[in-house]
Amino acid sequence: MIIQKTMKGTVLNVALEGRLDTSTAPQLEEELKNDLLGIFNLEMDFSKLEYISSAGLRVLLWAKKQLYGKGKVTIRHPNEIVREVFSVTGFDDILQVEL
Repeated sequence: MIIQKTMKGTVLNVALEGRLDTSTAPQLEEELKNDLLGIFNLEMDFSKLEYISSAGLRVLLWAKKQLYGKGKVTIRHPNEIVREVFSVTGFDDILQVEL
């Protein structure tokens, strides 16, 4: 998985490419740990994300908890497969998802 990050003030933009699964979720969590300090909004571009597993969902939930009371997590441009995972698991109600 390829992770690209840019910070604009208190907004962290993260673009993911590839698969967010059991083998790559720890990498994303480690990348976000220090970056979420002082961040109010996490905006994630999923336009090149092919797949997300429950391990990936766990990292998104963890990130949302880190920002609880401070800001939000926004998922942008998920493909049909990722949208289906969000729908089945109820994550489309937990996170802000923008097509």
